[in-house]
Amino acid sequence: MRFSPFLALALVIGAAGAAGGWWAMHGRRAEAPPAAQGAKLDSQLAEAGIDTRQRGAIEALVRAYILDHPEILPEAMDKLQAREAEARLAPLRGAIETPFPGAVLGNPQGKVTLVEFTDFSCTYCRSSVKDVEALVKDNPDLRVVVRELPIIAPESEPAARMGLAAAAQGKYAAFHKAMFAGERPSNTSIAAAANAAGVDGAAASAFAQQTGVRQELERNLGLARQLGINGTPAWSIGGKLLTGAVGREALQQAVDAARKG
Repeated sequence: MRFSPFLALALVIGAAGAAGGWWAMHGRRAEAPPAAQGAKLDSQLAEAGIDTRQRGAIEALVRAYILDHPEILPEAMDKLQAREAEARLAPLRGAIETPFPGAVLGNPQGKVTLVEFTDFSCTYCRSSVKDVEALVKDNPDLRVVVRELPIIAPESEPAARMGLAAAAQGKYAAFHKAMFAGERPSNTSIAAAANAAGVDGAAASAFAQQTGVRQELERNLGLARQLGINGTPAWSIGGKLLTGAVGREALQQAVDAARKG
């Protein structure tokens, strides 16, 4: 096969994307991608009939392209991180989508499952409450599995424990809403939210100290660690991972995509 400038351009763009992700991650020159990526490129060049001299020209073009278009580096890095997150999520999806009994919003039998990692001390989680409420209203087939991830403040854990205790009494949705509508977690605000949700305080306090509750919180922390989640809120849906207060529109798009998938 003869050397084609159009083929060279395609290889430059493809190699630039791969090398850009590597360069962004490791701070190295674009000419030093990982061995696997290098082997793949070697194979592509060989199949195209491109010799060593032509390869040198292409590599120079790749470097020049990256230097002229540095905006591809964060784009490549974002794509790489998304792929890695999906790979980590796949084997954990079943465990993540299995809720602590009762810790569900929306339709418990819904065909589309959105998982939210949340912390009652999280300002961004608080701002996302209305987004989730709107999603539940607009999507009758949506099941929202809430995973308590008390990582922000010391008061986060007793609030999370009470949330799970409320779930055991079938009062999770009411407690979740009351907790985020009230003051930041404290003994007073936790008790007030439990009272507003109609939770049996004495039974809930006893339940909150059970081994199963501690194990659930440890499980959630472990899942978050495996997924690379280091903040709240974080979302899992349809094999995809989203982080931060992404907003109602982005969540609805994710729900729609998961439903089609």
